[in-house]
Amino acid sequence: MSDLKILGKNARLASKAISNLSAEKTNLLIKNIAKELVNQSGQIIDQNKLDIEAAKSKGMSAAMIDRLVLNEERITQISNDALAVSKLDDVVGEIIDHKIMDNGLDVSRIRVPLGVIGVIYESRPNVTIDIACLCIKSGNAVILRGGSESINSNLILAQIIQKVLSDMHLSTEIVQLVQSIDRSLINEMLRLNEYIDLMIPRGGQELVNMVADNASMPSITGGVGVCHTYIDESANWNDAVEIVNNAKVQRPYVCNAMDTVLIHSKIASDLLPEIANRLSESNVEFRCDSRSFDILKNVKNAKTTLATDQDWDTEFLDLIAGVKIVDSLDMALEHIDAHGTGHSEAIITNNSDSISRFRNEVDASAVMINSSTRFNDGGQLGLGAEVAISTNKLHARGPMGLRELMSYKWVVQGDGQIRN
Repeated sequence: MSDLKILGKNARLASKAISNLSAEKTNLLIKNIAKELVNQSGQIIDQNKLDIEAAKSKGMSAAMIDRLVLNEERITQISNDALAVSKLDDVVGEIIDHKIMDNGLDVSRIRVPLGVIGVIYESRPNVTIDIACLCIKSGNAVILRGGSESINSNLILAQIIQKVLSDMHLSTEIVQLVQSIDRSLINEMLRLNEYIDLMIPRGGQELVNMVADNASMPSITGGVGVCHTYIDESANWNDAVEIVNNAKVQRPYVCNAMDTVLIHSKIASDLLPEIANRLSESNVEFRCDSRSFDILKNVKNAKTTLATDQDWDTEFLDLIAGVKIVDSLDMALEHIDAHGTGHSEAIITNNSDSISRFRNEVDASAVMINSSTRFNDGGQLGLGAEVAISTNKLHARGPMGLRELMSYKWVVQGDGQIRN
């Protein structure tokens, strides 16, 4: 039996133990992990520095390095996120619905864990803690496979989790990390449908496509975000400037950051320069269609180039924004339909008809009305931490929290009934 199959077999056994753990002990486990993260922050930072130094020596982009960094502030935030998960409602065994049949049968549906979750992710070591805590809280075991660029960070974080498990006399196989960085193991992991119930990729388009093409178990194969903000002719201009700036600049290296701003032609000549001036404070580069280029080319400090066809389909993950002028809501909807990835789409408007059409016609996991695309996030939407943002339509869509890591079973209790 290969090492990965041993991990799978152990995870399957551990999933039975974690699914039977009391809510009180589950929450204590997560709280202890959160506490230990802060206690071991010095060691975490030391190991993280090894990953940062290696990333810099390989010439990795600023966006990728930003995702890797763990400092005191981020470790504290990760710990707080874990504590937030421990405070979420306990959902294992939750009764979804219940009824008494005419024949006296007591019928209910109860929420149950999926079993074993597999996660393949890139760069972000915080994912190790986020997903481990959500899996624990939802009664699932988990096998984690992080990227080679964050191997030292992931190892120390996994060691901390397993120490807490051991100290609480729980199976350390509840949370396991694939410690080899051999990429061929990914394909082997994708064939472990005997042990893994759901596979979740967290990374770029190449990783997502590879999982979609090769996973032998159900998988979450969305998550890549080409996100738009459409500014309607009735928009509040101050709101438009601040929302677009937040969506692009607040954290440009993540999937729910805005990639393209679409603006109605009736307000473009006056409002676009204001938007460009605001975003230029953060050195945003603008990839413009011909009409927006003519407006912005003379704006001081604005870095403008003509967009290529490829730009409209690009998740920039950087301080780059596409800019396109449209003559109607219909044109905006057509552009989003052609180039969006079903992730996060926003409209800024005071027109109730435009709101209704945008809400109903845009096919995305989250539609934002007069708010930033950055709110498509599990923490921001009240789920606690998230394992991923799914652009699938089955079985989960949008931020995946506890309930998205669970299924249900029917429980039928009788007192001797037989079917006629």
